[in-house]
Amino acid sequence: MTRTFDAATDTGGQPFGDLPEWDLTDLYPAPDSAEIKRDLDWLEEACARFAADYEGELANLDAAELLEAVKRDEKISEVAGRIMSYAGLRHYQITTDNDRAKFMADMQDRLTAFTTPLVFYTLEFNRLPDDHLEFLLAQNEELRRYKPVFDRMRAMKPHQLSDELEKFLHDQSTVGAAAWNRLFDETMAALEFDVDGEIMGLESTLNLLTDTDRAKREAASMALSRVFAENVKLFARVHNTLAKEKEIEDRWRKMPTPQTARHLANHVEPEVVEALRNAVVAAYPRLSHRYYALKAKWLGLDRMQTWDRNAPLPREDDRLVGWEEARDTVLDAYAGFDPQMAELARPFFTDGWIDAGVKPGKAPGAFAHPTVTSAHPYVMLNYLGKPRDVMTLAHELGHGVHQRLAAGQGELLASTPLTLAETASVFGEMLTFRKLLDAAETPEQRKILLAGKVEDMINTVVRQIAFYDFECKLHEARAHGELTPDDINELWMSVQAESLGPVFDFHDGYETFWSYIPHFVHSPFYVYAYAFGDGLVNALYAVYEEGDPDFQSKYFDMLKAGGSKHHKDLLEPFGLDASDPSFWDKGLSMIEGFIDELEALEEA
Repeated sequence: MTRTFDAATDTGGQPFGDLPEWDLTDLYPAPDSAEIKRDLDWLEEACARFAADYEGELANLDAAELLEAVKRDEKISEVAGRIMSYAGLRHYQITTDNDRAKFMADMQDRLTAFTTPLVFYTLEFNRLPDDHLEFLLAQNEELRRYKPVFDRMRAMKPHQLSDELEKFLHDQSTVGAAAWNRLFDETMAALEFDVDGEIMGLESTLNLLTDTDRAKREAASMALSRVFAENVKLFARVHNTLAKEKEIEDRWRKMPTPQTARHLANHVEPEVVEALRNAVVAAYPRLSHRYYALKAKWLGLDRMQTWDRNAPLPREDDRLVGWEEARDTVLDAYAGFDPQMAELARPFFTDGWIDAGVKPGKAPGAFAHPTVTSAHPYVMLNYLGKPRDVMTLAHELGHGVHQRLAAGQGELLASTPLTLAETASVFGEMLTFRKLLDAAETPEQRKILLAGKVEDMINTVVRQIAFYDFECKLHEARAHGELTPDDINELWMSVQAESLGPVFDFHDGYETFWSYIPHFVHSPFYVYAYAFGDGLVNALYAVYEEGDPDFQSKYFDMLKAGGSKHHKDLLEPFGLDASDPSFWDKGLSMIEGFIDELEALEEA
C-alpha cells in the first residue's frame, strides 16, 4: 500500500511551490521559553491581585476605579489569550504529537486554575443596578467606550448561577466539553482511509470528492463511509455527551432553547435567525434543487450520487494552481477593491502568518485565528491546488484583514460576533470571484466560474442551514433520551434530501457523514453564521455594485468597529437592516440570479 499524506505535489510530481509554515515566535520563542514562564507567573499573580482588590467591592467603585478594573481584566485576557493561542496553534500543526497535546492541556489547566478567582467579576458586575451603571458611564467617556462589553455581559444576567456554581463550572471545564473536543480532534487527525490501496488522511480523502474521475470520487466516499462506520459509536458518544452536558447547563441557566446561548453570544435576535432560516428553506427549490438538476445534465447523469455533489464540471480546468499564482490572484483582487486591503493581507505571505501544506496529523480544514490584539492573526489552510483552495485562501485572508483592522479596538472589543465575523471573509471571496469572472474569455469559462460560485454559495447557505436544522433536531431529540448511532443517522438523513433535492440518491454509509463535521462538536449552532454572513455580504456587494462613492471608507469603518457595534448600527450606513425579513431574500436573489444566467448559458 502507498501511504499518501503530504499533497504538496500534484499527480505529475510538479510542486505547488514553497508552501509557507507558521512562524509562531511572534507569540513565544519556544514552549519552554523564559517568556512563557514570565507570563504564567505574571498571570497567576495578576489574577490573585485582581480578586483581592475587587471581590465584594465593585458596587463601591467610582467611574475611574471601575475603568481601572476593566483595563486590568483586559490585560489578563490578553496575556492568557497569547499563551493559549500559542499552545493551540502548535497543537493544530500536529494534533497527533503527544508533547504538543500535553503542553496545550497543561496550559489550559494552569490558566483555568489561575482564572478561577475571577469568576466573581462578571457575576458581581451583573448585580450592579442599571441606574448605578448608567450613572458611572455618564461620568467617564473612556469607560463608556466599553459599554458594548457590559451589554454582552449583562445579556447573561438572567441566566447566571450562584457564585459557587459558576466557579464549579469554570473549574471542571477542562474535563468537560474541552476534553471531548480534544478527543474528537485527535481521533479525526489519526484516521486513515484506504482508497484503492492508497492510505490517506481525512483532508486528502475529502479532496478526492472533487476529483474529475467519478470512480475515484466513489472510492473516496466509500472509504469515508467505512471508517466513519467503524468509529460511529465513539462519535455518537461524543455528540450524546456534549448535547447532554449542554442541556443540563442550559436548564440550570434557564435558557429557553438550546440555541439561545449562541444567539446571545452572537448578539443577534432569535427572530432574525429564524427569518434567515425560513427564507433559505423556502428557497431550496429555487436554489439547490434547481442547480443540482442542471449539474446532473452537465454530468450526463439521470440521478446524482452524493459523491457527484462537488464534482468538477465537464471541461472544467483541472490544472492545479501553484501557490504563487493563488497568492497573486487574491492580492490583485483585494488591491482592485482598495490597495489598503492588499497591504493588510501581504504580511500573511511574507512573515510566516500562513501554514498552508497538508501534513500528517495536521488539523483538517482552514481557519484564521485572531490570537491577541498585541500580536497578529494566523491563517491555517490545507492547500491542495484546487480552484476552491484559492477561494478558501481569499476567505481566510478576509478574516485576517478583518482581525487586523479590529485589533485597534483592544482585547475586549475587537472580537466580532460570529454572524458578523464572516463578513470580510465572504466579501474577500466575492472580490476574487468577480475578478476571475471579469477575466473569463469564453461563455464556457464564464459558465464554469459561475457554477463553481453557485456551488460554494449553496455550501455556505443551503448546506449550513441544513446543518443548523440537523443540530436543532439533534439537541431536541437528546433532551428526551440517549441517541443511538442509528438515531443520529436518521436525523442527518432527514435534512439531506430536503436540502439537496430530488435528483440525489444517497448511498449506504452516507448516513454517518455527520460524524466528521467539527462545528457540531466545537461550537454548537455556529453554522448559521455562515449563511448569515453570505446573505449579508450579498446585500453589501449589491450596494458596492451600485457605485456608492464612499463604500470603501464605510466598509473599512465597519471592519475596524470589531465587536463595538450591533449589526443594526454597522449596516445602517449602507441602508441595510438584517431585521427586515426581506433583507434575506435580497441576498438569496443573487444566488438565484447566477442560476438564471447558468440556465440561459445552457440554452444559448
